[in-house]
Amino acid sequence: MSLFSNHAVIDVDTHVTEPADLWASRLPRKWHDRAPRIERIKGRDFWMIDGKRALAPGVVSIAGYDGRPPNEFPPTYDDFDPATYDATARLAHMDRENIHAQVLYPNVGGFGSQNFLQIDDEALKLACVQAYNDFLAEWAAADPDRLLPVCALPYWDIEASVAEIERCKALGHRSILFPSQPQDFRQHELSDVHWDPVWECAQAHGLPISFHIGGQAALGVREGEFAPKNGNMTMKAKFARFSALAFIGNALGISEIICGGVCHRFPELDFVSVESGAGWIPGLLEALDWQWHNAGVALEHPEYELLPSEYFRRQIYACFWFEKEMLGRAAELYPDNLMYETDFPHPTSMSPGPATIAVHPREYAERALGALPEETAGKLLHDNAARVYNVPGRQ
Repeated sequence: MSLFSNHAVIDVDTHVTEPADLWASRLPRKWHDRAPRIERIKGRDFWMIDGKRALAPGVVSIAGYDGRPPNEFPPTYDDFDPATYDATARLAHMDRENIHAQVLYPNVGGFGSQNFLQIDDEALKLACVQAYNDFLAEWAAADPDRLLPVCALPYWDIEASVAEIERCKALGHRSILFPSQPQDFRQHELSDVHWDPVWECAQAHGLPISFHIGGQAALGVREGEFAPKNGNMTMKAKFARFSALAFIGNALGISEIICGGVCHRFPELDFVSVESGAGWIPGLLEALDWQWHNAGVALEHPEYELLPSEYFRRQIYACFWFEKEMLGRAAELYPDNLMYETDFPHPTSMSPGPATIAVHPREYAERALGALPEETAGKLLHDNAARVYNVPGRQ
């Protein structure tokens, strides 16, 4: 029996390709030219937000396509795998891959909802966030025990954010998307007590906070970012470097919520580092523990009762999808804090196309997790995620 047969696998990072009419079908006509909309330019579809080009949907809908990122991707919606945008097709894809449940993230608004900040109309910004959250809840209603939506937040407005958490909890959302570096978007730093009403509301409702890589200004993927400029790095080399280093923004966020007292103040609130990998976790936490002792943090903050690694063990999680060599040590030290993902249907996902080195999820799991104790493999593939996202069903 394979690991995917033994466990009800929960894939904690996937994305839904937003329908071309998502905002046009939900917002008043007066906003149609400014809200996110699709425009076809030279045979390729692009999302436009407030008249500015934001994203080519094909870049994030590459699953199964015969091409390599970042510049080889399906040009229009007609070329996408239906599982990227259709809930029934997604469930059929999950059945083929023997995946029990998936956590659902956005594309158009950005991985920290930062793309909505391009809009200078406050009412329209909020309406765009709410329209997306409504859509995703309706999409997940095809099977709410298997499709687990993550809500976007209008984090530039604290009162509106708290209200949206309350609203989205009632809609069935399972987590809250938040930028790991909000100061990149002219907001307060992550550890600032400014955010405490958000953390308090999330904790009260049992909704974990998700830091998805790319939710930082320095790591945002925009049209032409990987085009050669100065130096000797070509487009694909730049993309490889970006993808390998994208975890850094989340490492900064994790270290800030620990060292800035957020974990201390909200001990029952979970945080998830999404699409960041896990092999770097032991090194970061070992360094934080040593520097914590060396600097005498406990003298400055006697109320901090735990070491950084202990705060992590209590309430922080990281996700993996391609690692092998470094994963074993992380799983040995933090078996209760790692969760499995595929990143479907993104360009670095385990969604094999003819040109990529990706393999099917079950094949990867056998290679990467097959030598682990069965109990540990079960934690990584199911148990930890079931606990964090409150997923019912078989083990």
